[in-house]
Amino acid sequence: MTEPGRLPGLIHPHIKGDAALSRPNLFSPLELRGVTLKNRILISPMWQYCAEFGHPTDHHVAHYGSLAAGGAGLVMQEGTTVEKRGRGTPGDLGIWDDEFVPGLARLVELVKSKGATPGIQLMHPGRKVQEHAPWKWADGNVPLTEEEKRGLDPEDWDRMAPSPVPQMLYPDHPIAREMTLQDIRQVIDAFVQAAVRADEAGYEVVEIHAAHGYLIHLFLSEATNQRTDAYGGSFENRTRFLREIVEGVRAALPDEKPLLVRISCLDGSSWSMPDTIRLAKLLKELGVDMIDCSMGGIQKDIGADRRSAYAYQRSLAHEVKRDAGVRTNAVGLIVHAHHANAIIENGHADTVAIGRESIYNPYWPIDAAHKLGLDPGFESLPDRQGFWLKYREMGMQGFLPSTYANADIPPLEG
Repeated sequence: MTEPGRLPGLIHPHIKGDAALSRPNLFSPLELRGVTLKNRILISPMWQYCAEFGHPTDHHVAHYGSLAAGGAGLVMQEGTTVEKRGRGTPGDLGIWDDEFVPGLARLVELVKSKGATPGIQLMHPGRKVQEHAPWKWADGNVPLTEEEKRGLDPEDWDRMAPSPVPQMLYPDHPIAREMTLQDIRQVIDAFVQAAVRADEAGYEVVEIHAAHGYLIHLFLSEATNQRTDAYGGSFENRTRFLREIVEGVRAALPDEKPLLVRISCLDGSSWSMPDTIRLAKLLKELGVDMIDCSMGGIQKDIGADRRSAYAYQRSLAHEVKRDAGVRTNAVGLIVHAHHANAIIENGHADTVAIGRESIYNPYWPIDAAHKLGLDPGFESLPDRQGFWLKYREMGMQGFLPSTYANADIPPLEG
């Protein structure tokens, strides 16, 4: 006998009653230091390319408000630049000055008011500056023209890297200048000051972006770091820049606020999974609470053979979690609810990141809970939403929402 308002057959065949609920699932809470995420769904940081001189706009209010209302446990704000000279595009959000705090605090309060935990990703693009938004890359990722840079402060742009080597992804791009030791110290301090401002704005989770060919990643890889000083050469030296940033940021944040680091576990050059696991262990000792496991950023073809499968990077998160003994986030084409739930239930990661799928469906978490049979009555929603959705289902026997059109997605293998 089906309960009133509950559709029959919603519990996925891989979720078997109360026994399955004894293990962590996609909608189990997760404690990270003094922060409790209401579920294991993280909305990935996704650049919007529409800030005005670093400040958020009405678009950001609509974007993050919608994502937070959709039911995710953690909404991670797009990569927010820690230095004025280190802006990837003219539309990047900024946090390099105290003047940004009030506008960012508005986003924080909005996300909190919708029941989600607000997070922020701090980043420095390094040599990936003076670029267009991706949809303007008709002939590849070409730098801004002089005409397009008019009206922008020259201090906005400084293409720098650990070493002056060509980009493998974009060999026609200008070669970045080699950073001085003073540059390195300034950037480390910029991350620390950004963390202080993030705390002041009210963000409850902070992530450092050390992946995808941005500045910190360039120090890790031997292909892009050819320095002969204390920041190049050995594994210890190449990881020093990140470790010093982590130490400074961890010290700047209150102890109860979690710190995450996003890493390219594989980057197509010399960086390997053993390197990632070794680094993850060091970061855990420095107070990092979770490793956000991605890949790529140095060579174009990395992962090309994997991207034909759903959740293609989940094995990276599993390996780091298992071998480094640290919490991990899985990311990469995680689209379907039963796939996401299986990753958590099988212990392959502690959270899953939903990125572009949240653009397609900002209410993905609510949809996933319903499909998995974990919230058939929409009890997790505020009454102004849950009442009407439950009322709709009670009015028609066998009702299915539009997202059930292609419900027979096979389970993950392995």
